[in-house]
Amino acid sequence: GGAAAPLSTLNSSTCVLSSSMEDAVTQTQPSVSGVESESVSLNCTYETDTSSYYLHWYKQPHRESLIFLSWQHSGGTKRNEAGDRFSVNLEKSKSSISLRITALELGDAAIYFCAFSRDTVLKFIGSPEQKPDTSPLL
Repeated sequence: GGAAAPLSTLNSSTCVLSSSMEDAVTQTQPSVSGVESESVSLNCTYETDTSSYYLHWYKQPHRESLIFLSWQHSGGTKRNEAGDRFSVNLEKSKSSISLRITALELGDAAIYFCAFSRDTVLKFIGSPEQKPDTSPLL
C-alpha cells in the first residue's frame, strides 16, 4: 500500500464533573499523534472514594463545541454514541479508562476530554399525588 499521511495531533484534556474534592482525573499524554487508517489510544486515570461513578469522553474539534462520545458506569453499563471506530475500556483495578480510535481519519484530530462524575441520586420526600383523570369521555 501507499504511504499514509500523518494525522494531526490529538490533544487531550480533563474535566471533573463533581463537587467532591476527593475526585480527580488525569490524562497522562498531553498529546497523541497517529497516522490515517491506523489506531491510537487515549488514557485517563482517576481517583475517587466512591464505588459508583461515571467516566465520560468528549471531543472538541478545533474552535467547535464539545461532542459527547461515550460514558461508562463503574457497574459496567455503557453508552457509545461515537460509532464502531471508538471503544472504551474501563479498568477499575488500575483506576484507568482508555478511548481507542481505530481507522483514524483526519476528522478525528481534536481535543479529547475525559470527565468524571458521581451518581446523582434524587430523593423525594412524601408520596406522589395521584390526580384524577380529567380527560373527557368519548
